[in-house]
Amino acid sequence: MTTTEIKTNNRATTTAPTARLNFAKTAPKVFRAVIGLDAAAREGLDPTLVELVQIRSSHLNNCAYCLHMHTTDARKAGESEERLHMVAVWQEATHFFTEKEQAALALTDAVTRVADAGVPDAVYGRAAAHFDEEELARLLALILTINTWNRIALATSKRAGTDER
Repeated sequence: MTTTEIKTNNRATTTAPTARLNFAKTAPKVFRAVIGLDAAAREGLDPTLVELVQIRSSHLNNCAYCLHMHTTDARKAGESEERLHMVAVWQEATHFFTEKEQAALALTDAVTRVADAGVPDAVYGRAAAHFDEEELARLLALILTINTWNRIALATSKRAGTDER
């Protein structure tokens, strides 16, 4: 196993190993199951909201691979550069997002950082006020799925910009 050295601001930093398993090929049944969960979670949700949630979770998890993929997908779907830049600071830039999007982003933050404080009742209640039970269940599944994808990409050292879809 080798590592890659990158110079940043005149400092050398070592990145993760470059040779790791191909999860899709090594565990195809598991990979297909996650794809199935992802597809089921998205069903009936606004595609713009789906991308915002996936971008936010990828920010929080420092997953460059997924962040690149979902910002690219959002741009293709017509999302503005302005809103894409504001997802990382959505709580300070609420005027860029609808109340429903803000509720989804707050739930994304809580579920992604569940070890910090669980999912507070106020955050859950805010989401429940904007989504019916079926939508809320799919939103929750979407958040769980992107967190799974983030962890797969990070654990297998996927490189941003190499999306194989």
